[in-house]
Amino acid sequence: MTAPASKDSFGARDTLRVANEEYEIFRLNAVEGAGRLPYSLKILLENLLRTEDGQNITAEHIRALGNWDAKAEPATEIQFTPARVIMQDFTGVPCVVDLATMREAVRDLGGDTSKVNPLAPAELVIDHSVIIDVFGRPDAFERNVDFEYGRNKERYQFLRWGQTAFDEFKVVPPGTGIVHQVNIEYLARTVMARNGQAYPDTLVGTDSHTTMVNGLGVLGWGVGGIEAEAAMLGQPVSMLIPRVVGFKLTGEIPSGATATDVVLTITEMLRKHGAVGKFVEFYGAGVASVPLANRATIGNMSPEFGSTAAIFPIDEETLRYLKLTGRSPEQLELVESYAKEQGLWHDPSHEPDYSEYLELDLSTVVPSIAGPKRPQDRIAVSAAKPSFRSALPDYVGNGHGNGGALDEAGSESFPASDSIAVGHDTAADKPKVASAAQGANGRASAPVTVRTEDRGEFVLDHGAVVISSITSCTNTSNPSVMIGAALLARNAVNRGLSVKPWVKTSMAPGSQVVTNYYDRAGLWPYLEKLGYHLVGYGCTTCIGNSGPLSDEISAAVNDNDLAVVSVLSGNRNFEGRINPDVKMNYLASPPLVIAYGLAGTMDFDFDRDPLGQDEHGKDVFLADIWPTPREVQDTIDSAITQEMFTSDYADVFTGDERWRSLPTPEGQTFEWDAQSTYVRKPPYFDGMGLEPAPVTDIAGARVLALLGDSVTTDHISPAGAIKADSPAGKYLTEHGIERKDFNSYGSRRGNHEVMIRGTFANIRLRNHLLDAIIDGGVQGGYTRDFTQDGGPQAHIYDAAQNYAAAGTPLVVLGGKEYGSGSSRDWAAKGTSLLGVRAVITESFERIHRSNLIGMGVIPLQFPDGESASSLGLDGTEAFDIAGITELNNGATPRSVHVTATKADGSTVEFDATVRIDTPGEADYYRNGGILQYVLRKMINA
Repeated sequence: MTAPASKDSFGARDTLRVANEEYEIFRLNAVEGAGRLPYSLKILLENLLRTEDGQNITAEHIRALGNWDAKAEPATEIQFTPARVIMQDFTGVPCVVDLATMREAVRDLGGDTSKVNPLAPAELVIDHSVIIDVFGRPDAFERNVDFEYGRNKERYQFLRWGQTAFDEFKVVPPGTGIVHQVNIEYLARTVMARNGQAYPDTLVGTDSHTTMVNGLGVLGWGVGGIEAEAAMLGQPVSMLIPRVVGFKLTGEIPSGATATDVVLTITEMLRKHGAVGKFVEFYGAGVASVPLANRATIGNMSPEFGSTAAIFPIDEETLRYLKLTGRSPEQLELVESYAKEQGLWHDPSHEPDYSEYLELDLSTVVPSIAGPKRPQDRIAVSAAKPSFRSALPDYVGNGHGNGGALDEAGSESFPASDSIAVGHDTAADKPKVASAAQGANGRASAPVTVRTEDRGEFVLDHGAVVISSITSCTNTSNPSVMIGAALLARNAVNRGLSVKPWVKTSMAPGSQVVTNYYDRAGLWPYLEKLGYHLVGYGCTTCIGNSGPLSDEISAAVNDNDLAVVSVLSGNRNFEGRINPDVKMNYLASPPLVIAYGLAGTMDFDFDRDPLGQDEHGKDVFLADIWPTPREVQDTIDSAITQEMFTSDYADVFTGDERWRSLPTPEGQTFEWDAQSTYVRKPPYFDGMGLEPAPVTDIAGARVLALLGDSVTTDHISPAGAIKADSPAGKYLTEHGIERKDFNSYGSRRGNHEVMIRGTFANIRLRNHLLDAIIDGGVQGGYTRDFTQDGGPQAHIYDAAQNYAAAGTPLVVLGGKEYGSGSSRDWAAKGTSLLGVRAVITESFERIHRSNLIGMGVIPLQFPDGESASSLGLDGTEAFDIAGITELNNGATPRSVHVTATKADGSTVEFDATVRIDTPGEADYYRNGGILQYVLRKMINA
């Protein structure tokens, strides 16, 4: 992957000596126009120069990038070859499953199995599997890790096999840290040195928040697992040269505001501006004053404002962070020398050409949260109480409750532990919880008295904060907000404050370094006094691994249709994501997470409402315990050392005794266990020949789901808990798995049988095919099965099986922004395996559209200004799609003709835009998917 290019049309190949080493480099100044390019496009230009082969990457591609028209719409396709791939375990396990399956397919077709190896460094961090079963007690971490290993033994054994069977593949074991924090603290190189070459560190990752590494000047972004697999196998990522938004930063963050507030402000700005599919690049004199941790926090949220990447250039602050985190002096010298030699060093006086411009004066940022269901919905903390009251009516009654058919989601679907305990020993606590619903919608709310053995008696009402979780890579990598939270906890304890007894508290740092600097600063005891004990090193709450609420609280919430709240320091707060019992979710900085834990309710005004009283009976307000910026910085300076990073990452791939003692299978091909419910051989290559069959038009397709706007991949992809009465739950039961051992969908991503059954099964999914015929509508994984008389309601999986048996293809109809979110690989894989041939929407987000093609599903868009509703489509029609066969002639049709026939014989006809955007994507579709394309190419090489 890093071998010298066979072509050098611009005479760019040269050498660079750093200390005693000499490296081959490809000089950017060899290309006319390179000097005016944004930093991010310079990285792409170097990539093309180094990989020019005269076929996939030509002199014309390089010249087109040098002549980039900043104002033009993207039209030129290029092939980007990332230097490495990074994965987390939820999305990484199926990648390794597919690689193992490809080895067998290559063997069966007469090829060499040794060709199926990552051709560039591929690193997987196990961080998505720990669940907060135990919390608020000193042994929470150890017990949660024990549960984690008990549930995931098969998966972990498989990954250990992969680490030994595949070259260039390494695994960071459980209990180490969150993938993106481990990436910036250890794995990222900033400048690569490999096979005698020096070049910019670039990557793709199987998690959308891969963009966190953009803060280090590393260009990379999230892709679906199938794209990542192709990249590991040497396939470039096909893309259009993007528009670049120049985002100028000025001023400094004011006292009282945090990096989290900055990133929520930027997210709101860029969502309003429109950044989908674009690069965002930060520049200007203000960049130098943005600490690296803040840059990483901003880069992390790139998916939330829709951009492909959100990058900061290399400068002195980059070097300072690399040194702090233990990178070698030789690496530091290489980064500085290479960046300056190539014009990649940030010059605040130089303004590159940008497509669009935005500017933020950091001094205008105010404390903020975001919610109750989208990261871009920023709310000033000063307006949080009225905002909550305004939103509440949408979450009370009218089918939003968790009762009825969804009751079990809250009580049975989380893996059970033998003891779920909290650290509170508070006596009966009967706070006055405001009846927010009464003021919001005019009806009298009925606050519920809850009695518990260990936490006494208390009252729950709408808006009660039942989860307060410091979690997620977005913020746990940032010492300023993590130290700020700990200092706030210390000040709260010293003033006699405590977290309300109904709040489930948790602390899940992004790496062991956080634990170390808390210890060194003497702040752990204060966090633990408030219940924020260490629960694990993983994403936890942010990905739905919040674990169950106590039985008493869960029952009170569901029996009384209470709209309760989670507050977390994460990056995602979509509906149904955090916890099945919790309807409203808010993102906040770690200090504010604790503040809301102290308040106990979202119906709270920090300026006017006291958090409690001190020992003298004096009211204590948030302002009284909020640490000063100077105090935070002094603590950082005294508590964080380079040695913490070097010691914690010295044996990062070794793991603890649990990991080392796992029995590890051996051999070039994996011995599949027919009884396994975690890892199974998928059917992608069954019956595949050396040459692809011609693509065909679609005839007589039925609608599997009719969906609205902003349906995310989190709605589509199996995630979170597995209900016993769901198709996946029934499958596990039939295979002898007890309900307490169901684990989560994420942990079973290596078993396609479970994942197919959970596709489109999110409890908050609204299939409008049902809304038209069932009073009140139905949420969750249901549809109408038109293989049966009258089209009765059925589980989506069951209906899809019936359609497959009848030979009926399927389509999905959607609205705007279809496919935003994370968990993208199975959103496409599950769609394909259910038998969906086409998805027709008003608009797609980038990665899911590409992944659909990668799984052989054609993405189509309604004509501009039209929608399913405006065309009079209700989902009961039969669809014929003509014109797809033009792809067999080597062309990509701009549109296809769709005919939807209603039950009475009338038709709706329209031309749908084909969203196969590049020739590379067309090749994938012709082959039935990207994996089939790669496999055939390897065999025929």
